[in-house]
Amino acid sequence: MRQDDGRESENIEDRRSSGLGRGLGSTGFPGGGLGMVAAAVVALLLGVDPRVVINTIGQLSSLAPSQTGGAIQSSPEDERTKKFMSVVLADTEDTWGAIFQQLGRHYEDPKLVLFSGQVESACGYAQSAMGPFYCPGDRKLYLDMSFFNDLSSQYDAPGDFAQAYVVAHEVGHHVQNLLGIASQVQTAQQRAGETRGKQLQVRMELQADCFAGVWANKANQFRKILEPGDLEEALGAASGVGDDRLQKQSQGYVVPESFTHGSSAQRMRWFTVGAQTGDLGQCDTFKANNL
Repeated sequence: MRQDDGRESENIEDRRSSGLGRGLGSTGFPGGGLGMVAAAVVALLLGVDPRVVINTIGQLSSLAPSQTGGAIQSSPEDERTKKFMSVVLADTEDTWGAIFQQLGRHYEDPKLVLFSGQVESACGYAQSAMGPFYCPGDRKLYLDMSFFNDLSSQYDAPGDFAQAYVVAHEVGHHVQNLLGIASQVQTAQQRAGETRGKQLQVRMELQADCFAGVWANKANQFRKILEPGDLEEALGAASGVGDDRLQKQSQGYVVPESFTHGSSAQRMRWFTVGAQTGDLGQCDTFKANNL
């Protein structure tokens, strides 16, 4: 991703030195293992609203000794990643601001909270094991940058644009919140049974993938941000965190009925729809007969 002339966002909130402690191993899971509960947590990577699993995460944290203390030393690599996140966030601000203006609406910039190990949000207490998430309660994105190590090593999705896709997906959830889609889905889920509720959640996640693709398309029109291989990196990330791949990796088999985010193929497809068309209207996953 070209970032030479990219501005940096002022909406970065760095809490990595807050002293809350990690509580989990460096891999983000108690003992570094993938037990049944941890596997369920992995399936929630890149989620829109972590409140439904906050209690479970809190229980997981008790399985490993908490380490509170002083400030965390930030490596030069972490600082470079932080700067890149700031440039990506600024680009989403400019791009979605222009899109919303065309819609006759005002885009409210979200904040990106960088944390290490654990964090407090308006949605509750969260651990790194949840992966990046968006909290509609405070309209903030939460990210432990160590997730990018897992994205590269465990999910075979290296590259800077794979990281940009992660941020763009969470910003997609913010867009859903501003457009009122999130509240409509939440209301529908409250009225629906468990199976239908999960189906709606999958469509919510796939739409956020499509919105991430729309950002890539429009940002490239405005500022020519894409370099050769960037879209392939984003597709690699979308594939790497597909429910089927995560389930097969963690438990050896796939249970489609338990999907919450969509399969690898579905996530890649909807990101591609947004990236090729740049059209929000093409991202209506809730009316699509075939995901």
